Amino acid sequence: MKFRYLFFPLLFLVPLCSCDKEGIDMDDVEVPNNYALSAGTSTIFLNSSVAYDTEADWVSGKYSTRFNNGDRLYDDVRTSSNGTGGGLGPVYAGYSCGSCHRNAGRTKPTLWSEGGSGSYGFSSMLVYIAKRNGAQFRNYGRVLHDQAIYGVKPEGKLSVQYTYETFSFPDGETYELCKPEYSISEWYADSIAPKDLFCTVRIPLRHVGMGQMMALDPTEIEALAAKSNYPEYGISGRCNYISERGVMRLGLSGNKAQHADLTIELGFSSDMGVTNSRYPEEICEGQIQMDQGSMMGLSYDQLDVSTEEMENVDLYLHALGVPARRNVNNPQVIKGEQKFYEAKCHLCHVTTLHTKTRGATLLNGTQLPWLGGQTIHPYSDFLLHDMGSEIMGVGLNDNYVSGLARGNEWRTTPLWGIGLQETVNGHTYYLHDGRARNLVEAIMWHGGEGEASKNLFKKMSKEDRDALITFINSL
Repeated sequence: MKFRYLFFPLLFLVPLCSCDKEGIDMDDVEVPNNYALSAGTSTIFLNSSVAYDTEADWVSGKYSTRFNNGDRLYDDVRTSSNGTGGGLGPVYAGYSCGSCHRNAGRTKPTLWSEGGSGSYGFSSMLVYIAKRNGAQFRNYGRVLHDQAIYGVKPEGKLSVQYTYETFSFPDGETYELCKPEYSISEWYADSIAPKDLFCTVRIPLRHVGMGQMMALDPTEIEALAAKSNYPEYGISGRCNYISERGVMRLGLSGNKAQHADLTIELGFSSDMGVTNSRYPEEICEGQIQMDQGSMMGLSYDQLDVSTEEMENVDLYLHALGVPARRNVNNPQVIKGEQKFYEAKCHLCHVTTLHTKTRGATLLNGTQLPWLGGQTIHPYSDFLLHDMGSEIMGVGLNDNYVSGLARGNEWRTTPLWGIGLQETVNGHTYYLHDGRARNLVEAIMWHGGEGEASKNLFKKMSKEDRDALITFINSL
């Protein structure tokens, strides 16, 4: 079902009726002047630093309590002690979900602030490593854990060096692209020669629209994949399919759509070393860090968090509101939207999708019907697209395979809320590893199936390019 946007010269929202049974209806939502809905009844109208980190208006009663409990668990700093709030390590990447996802966004990457691994027990990134044939190294897992609790040795430390190259638009305006070169030192065990190693880095994703993504109608996404064949622009998207919990499902989450859920339990395990029922073993099982952790008083005889606690975090992420589109009546935004379509950005950054009638189901079986039957505007098809080879200014191949996704394939990034990233997190680093320092650089890194749109953008006048960027920032 589609709904027409209503615009009223309001300075605030009329209070919305909400109860555990009925939630709210589209008829209850009044849209302030110069805004447009982004996620149906989950749309919120905030432009502040908590624009990603505020519950949707349908959250009430016991769900509000669980939301707050999940929020606290998401943000609370884990420690190496045993018991409530403990379980960190022995090795880890971040000490809480919120440490990497500040205000449910993207914490400023230490790649730029510290040149790689953080020096104070924290790195706002994940480092994936693999052999050249895609296999994992015996003494390391898929993630290099570059931090550790006191008395324990991290698995290694990452450094990055950037190569800068200047390019020009046809009208003479210049732009610069920064190509990262990663290296790893201080290996805890066998050193791995660079020639034997694939290394790729991920800065955190924005946690905007997670619930809507999980409530998407999979048949609509599969239909988009069948339709996504535009040979005149070199575009042909495809689905990623993942086997999780013994079931083959459509991948939606992650940079390469390599997950079929929000990876709450995986994140607690892999990122923080916090065990749970799905991942009961320590991430450094069999490594010397286990003994080192024991010497520091860490015990491994019980799980660090319960399934109920994990589901509260899952609820928190599902129930976050999605920022509304802003400045929709601004002539520059209107013009930029037109240029967005002229550049064919919408062929991958699909503007409108729909959620399943029954909404979403959390990891322990709780149903969220309020996410169902919504018309949403994520600006993504959630499909894999070839983004080109890893050559300066051309593409983004990282040689890392995730499910069916090859190294040169990436899920189309949802754009909703992107214009508030600087307000929420204080930076404008984009793409999977933060190499793009602004939206223009992000566009100009597109290769492969993004090449045609990049070139159409490149040929525009500066006035038109600026308008397109203004439109993206209004999302």
